[in-house]
Amino acid sequence: MGLFNQITLQTPESVELEFTLAGIGNRVLAVVIDYLLLFTGLSLFLVLWSFMAEQTVDVIQQVSGDTDNLELWLAAIALLLFSIIYGGYFVAFECLWQGQTPGKRLTKIRVISNTGRPANLHQASLRTLLRPLDEFCFIGFFLVLLQRQEQRLGDLVAGTLVVQATATSASRSLHLSPQAQILADYVLEQSDLSRLHPDDFGVVREYLRRRKHFNPQAKAKVSLGLAERIRDTLGLGQIPAQTTADQFLEGVYLAYQTEKRDWEA
Repeated sequence: MGLFNQITLQTPESVELEFTLAGIGNRVLAVVIDYLLLFTGLSLFLVLWSFMAEQTVDVIQQVSGDTDNLELWLAAIALLLFSIIYGGYFVAFECLWQGQTPGKRLTKIRVISNTGRPANLHQASLRTLLRPLDEFCFIGFFLVLLQRQEQRLGDLVAGTLVVQATATSASRSLHLSPQAQILADYVLEQSDLSRLHPDDFGVVREYLRRRKHFNPQAKAKVSLGLAERIRDTLGLGQIPAQTTADQFLEGVYLAYQTEKRDWEA
């Protein structure tokens, strides 16, 4: 098995997306970076908590003279907070950073759903809950090596994949209507394109590339459903009047490309 295998996923809109799997080397490096950051933060937390706990015990002892079980309660609370920070690190970053933790961002990989959609809170939580099992005796490491889709146990249960976070680009020229630029300006003015996940943009791009191969009925159904979903994601009240679903998607495509250039500038 090569380190960078290709995988093709079909979205619910019947649009195929191609991804490059992250590879075991990138995943291990990302985990090492994440654990260095995480354990640095946890160490600081434990130092601060120990100081605060010691001060709390001293104050209560001076006031009441009774600190029975107080140390045990403080240790239990510290363990609970420790677990929340540990699990919350991965869940929060993967949900808020479009499937990336700091380690994944530095190694340019990310987590997605096996439908090609962004991983959700439920999936991120399952991956984190099963992380200790994956790390026990390197079970996850060997599963990634043996699985065709390079999934560890957490990925198999959550229905996720780890892929390379390659920059989105139009590798093939698209034939866009004259109204596309007008709609792109409308989208840029009326919506927050940072809410559009790269995978959503990928679906739009692939639909525009492949739409000529759809029969008329399928094309109308797919384009309308996709346009409505993208509209809701962007928080737009409605698609402008006298605008087809295809034209709206063309506008979103151009607007995202324009915004992306501004982000990278």
